[in-house]
Amino acid sequence: MNLKDIFCPNLACPDRGKMGDGNIGVHSQKDGRCICHTCGKTFAVTKGTALYRLKQAHELFVVVTTLLAYGCPVPAIVAAFGLDARTVMAWLRRAGTHCRGVHEHIIGRSQLDVQQVQADEIKVKTQRGYYWMAMALMVSTRLWLGGVVSARRDLALIKALIAQVRRLALCRPLLILVDGLVSYVHAVQQEFRTPLHTGTRGRPRLVAWPDVAIAQVVKQRTATGLYIVRRLVQGCPAMAATLLGRGVFNTAYIERLNATFRQRLACLVRRTRALARTPSTLAYGMYLVGGVYNFCTDHHSLRLLLYVATHYGHRRRWVPRTPAMATGLTDHRWSVHELLAFKVPPPPFVPAKRRGRPPKQILLEAAA
Repeated sequence: MNLKDIFCPNLACPDRGKMGDGNIGVHSQKDGRCICHTCGKTFAVTKGTALYRLKQAHELFVVVTTLLAYGCPVPAIVAAFGLDARTVMAWLRRAGTHCRGVHEHIIGRSQLDVQQVQADEIKVKTQRGYYWMAMALMVSTRLWLGGVVSARRDLALIKALIAQVRRLALCRPLLILVDGLVSYVHAVQQEFRTPLHTGTRGRPRLVAWPDVAIAQVVKQRTATGLYIVRRLVQGCPAMAATLLGRGVFNTAYIERLNATFRQRLACLVRRTRALARTPSTLAYGMYLVGGVYNFCTDHHSLRLLLYVATHYGHRRRWVPRTPAMATGLTDHRWSVHELLAFKVPPPPFVPAKRRGRPPKQILLEAAA
């Protein structure tokens, strides 16, 4: 039990979420419990992970979660392991909620020079009708930036997606490649703005980012064939060409990611009978597949070429990397068990503001 990697999860503790401060001690080595010397509360080591208070074996939960993340239908898991379908769905919700917390803690709080982003939507058939799943991808590292599920393909859906990209993007030259949906243009123009503080009273004026380019790839299918219209809606053409590199405006990377999600999420497979019952189930599966894709899956296009010196000369070795490794968020490929056992720290403790007149002792010390 490494106490340096354990923090107090008590929300009322002033030292919650802090690691390496010496406030954590061993309460029971056999039961895997620790104690916080600041607040005096005891807690399990698995608190804050997907393994907390799991009644089944952890190895079985990891295996079932891995199968769900790679597109295995729930009836097949029920037949193979003898589990109840409600148990499997509960484990999907548990794993999806935890992966969402890991995504928001590691990726959502980071500041990245994304350079080029592609976004698209998937129309999903559920037992309650059709829903839309909008997702965004960082092209240079193939990092899945997040997704939103909504019943309508409207401006609110696109603004929620662009807001996720805005929170982690640095104010650097940025190229956003989307389809012909006009809501993307309005959402980008509204989200990518910074308040200009002048020191005067009132709400500060919002200033748009100067180096944000928007390109659209519109596909039109007619009786004579398929026509593709590529246009730059906003931004400098020279900057957009520099960020794009070789080739023309395209959405091939996000479409390839959509194919990966359709392959790994059973409810997204075309003409499937394993339909999602509620939109929340769709969101849990999306974050589970996205978390495994970012942290646990090696991407073929991200591997590095190294030359290793041997007795017979130099030989080439390919080093596989995940999107999180290519972005610099992790230093190794996580296993699914590491992803599910990652402890998401609570927000830092902020003492409540005292209202009313200050105590007399404080006033006397200030007057002295």
